[in-house]
Amino acid sequence: MFRIKLLGGAKKSFLTDTIFLNESNISISQLLDVLVSIKPANTPKLDINNILIAVNGIDSSAINGKSTMIKTNDTVSVIPIIHGGASKRILLTVLQRKIQVVEISGQNNFDSTFIDELRKNFPKLKMQAICSKFVLNSSHIKKIITLSIYSQKNDILLSNKLETDILMRFALSSQISTAITLAGIKPKKNFILIALGDQKQLDQLYSQILPYTIAPLSKDNGLFLQKQFGITSKRLNSVLSKHPLEDLLVESAAILF
Repeated sequence: MFRIKLLGGAKKSFLTDTIFLNESNISISQLLDVLVSIKPANTPKLDINNILIAVNGIDSSAINGKSTMIKTNDTVSVIPIIHGGASKRILLTVLQRKIQVVEISGQNNFDSTFIDELRKNFPKLKMQAICSKFVLNSSHIKKIITLSIYSQKNDILLSNKLETDILMRFALSSQISTAITLAGIKPKKNFILIALGDQKQLDQLYSQILPYTIAPLSKDNGLFLQKQFGITSKRLNSVLSKHPLEDLLVESAAILF
């Protein structure tokens, strides 16, 4: 017997979030056939060509793909992936670099070691965690990352690492320690995980962290950011823009030295 955890839209297809199968030593390919055969009628279709399947937290594509064998007591996670961006992540492209943005619900045991472990598991990805309150919207994220990538290209990073430069620009600080204290990951606090790299690796990362994710950027952090950085209403009103706060934050990030 093994357990199947159904995440995202897969729960709607089976009207549950967990299935136990009295099987062992079957392949992912065989499992997909079983899932199709046992799906209740009149529920949303499960698109088996657009799902990630993880075995004990490891994406099966990183093992033996559809030939990966499932054994007794394994935990298999089924995660639908919608091309162009799943419901709990934002996919961006900046200067031909793939970027994934996910908001993660704060947990007691989520601190810098959580990110360190992800970096260890996905060494080809560049990752940074930003306290959710320091992020205004997806456009703010894209502009800050663009600044950091251009800085890397022109050898003018605020730090020797791209991911640290990104954190400093969200915190509007040229001091690494200050940026970490202000805008770094903190236990029990929601944070935005930004990852840059190959799409396949980003998908594998997403499959691992999906159980902890929430709808990204659902809260308006505008008032917090105004207060945090001393941006007055008078200053906002003086900016001829449809998005004055966003433009002021990006402008301040651009002139850090």
